[in-house]
Amino acid sequence: MVLYIKEPPTEADLKKLVKGLEDPVEDLVRKDSKFKKLELNPEDYVGNPDAVVDILVKHKQLLQRPVVVKGNKAIIGRPKERIAEFLG
Repeated sequence: MVLYIKEPPTEADLKKLVKGLEDPVEDLVRKDSKFKKLELNPEDYVGNPDAVVDILVKHKQLLQRPVVVKGNKAIIGRPKERIAEFLG
């Protein structure tokens, strides 16, 4: 388990994560109140791994969680039932 606030992922970590992500890359970015406060546009992240990595390096709180990694593959663990299936 990685505590992303204490040990934020590096740009290289995020690029590796994005590369193995089985979900749409834009789903890694939380579209919450902080996202809205920053006046970000959700469409800017659709199919745009570079933009996703860039915003998550700058604002680690926007990282959707949990992210589950197994080998070179990763998923967003929502709903939580996906986690057991993924880890199988």
